[in-house]
Amino acid sequence: MSPDALLASGGDTVATSLVEFGALLLGLGILARLAAVVGVSPIPLFLIAGLAFGEGGWFVLGVDQDLVAVTAEIGAVLLLLLLGLEYSGRELVATMKHQWRSGIYDIVLNSLPGVIFGLLLGWGLLGAVALGGVTYISSSGIVAQVVRDLKWRRKAEVPGVVGLLIVEDIVMAPYLPVLTAIATGASLLTGLISVGVALGVVGLVLLLSVKRVKVINKLLDANQPVALLLTLFGATILVAGFATLFDFSSAVAAFLVGLLFTGEVAEAARTRLAPLRDLFAAIFFVFFGLSTNPADIPAVFPIALALAVVGIATKMVTGWIVAKRAESSQRGKWRAGTILVARGEFSIVIAGIVAVSPVAPPQLVPLVTTYVLITAVAGPILARLAEPFSDWQESRRGDGKAAVAGT
Repeated sequence: MSPDALLASGGDTVATSLVEFGALLLGLGILARLAAVVGVSPIPLFLIAGLAFGEGGWFVLGVDQDLVAVTAEIGAVLLLLLLGLEYSGRELVATMKHQWRSGIYDIVLNSLPGVIFGLLLGWGLLGAVALGGVTYISSSGIVAQVVRDLKWRRKAEVPGVVGLLIVEDIVMAPYLPVLTAIATGASLLTGLISVGVALGVVGLVLLLSVKRVKVINKLLDANQPVALLLTLFGATILVAGFATLFDFSSAVAAFLVGLLFTGEVAEAARTRLAPLRDLFAAIFFVFFGLSTNPADIPAVFPIALALAVVGIATKMVTGWIVAKRAESSQRGKWRAGTILVARGEFSIVIAGIVAVSPVAPPQLVPLVTTYVLITAVAGPILARLAEPFSDWQESRRGDGKAAVAGT
């Protein structure tokens, strides 16, 4: 059936859906442009757009929810695929050796507040484990944008921050299967099997990547961009689909696929896939907002704000630890702390996994949405204030020393 015939058979419904979907994408483009002008991440704006046009919002879109849900899932997969393409197995292993102490501090400092809040709210094991993950992991996407916007790539502490983010992503490999097992009510044995499989797959992929198995790169040709795009994109979606069938995180599976490719192939793939990632990831964040009723936010806002204040403080401490190991300056310590503040992609992935559970706390999704909004906005703002604040702090210290010397 031709596209015109398909449209005719659907009548006004298909036409309306096309208009609404097109308007949604156009609106997201305008919001992304606005975010770039202001100098902030577009993620909070995408979430707000979802809240505005979802159930309970100002205007409910009639777009096919199943279509949007699948598109959003592709967005999450592409986010992690592109992240995997940024690194090689050797880099990951070297980073883990150098950053494992900071990684332990990061886990303890930033997951405990979520776990404690979950237990205090009476959300049981599922709520505590989910909130612990939400408060633990920073947003790689927002961090990358902040570093790029503020031209901090060559700062001494930034490699350490990036290394810590890699460790966080690796921690997600066993964490997400555990969370999925708890959310689906699987037995302890099933959960242990899922974690074992996850760790085994991660270890195998790292081994292949470290050994630089050239046959993997030969599967794709950097000089054939169309074939590369379709093959890698299709293979990643296929692997993500099979991973989901076996209760393995589709996002982590995509990350591992990205690790397998290096050199010219990885560079060409990043160039070709980046626009697709931006498109589908925008829908991913909007879909999460669409799934949240704005009327549920006021009830959880005080809790989300308190959790965000604690989360900002713990990430600042984590950043100081990372910068100190890098022998960075006082400015660098403030920069590292503020870079890590924002939560985003993975926090929303975690909430999405829990949301489908029949025993999920009903307030968890609006709480996570609000929490991500607060930290995603606060992170870039605090980063911009880090150096002026550090300068002011140094000047106060200098004035204090001068006053003591004068007496």
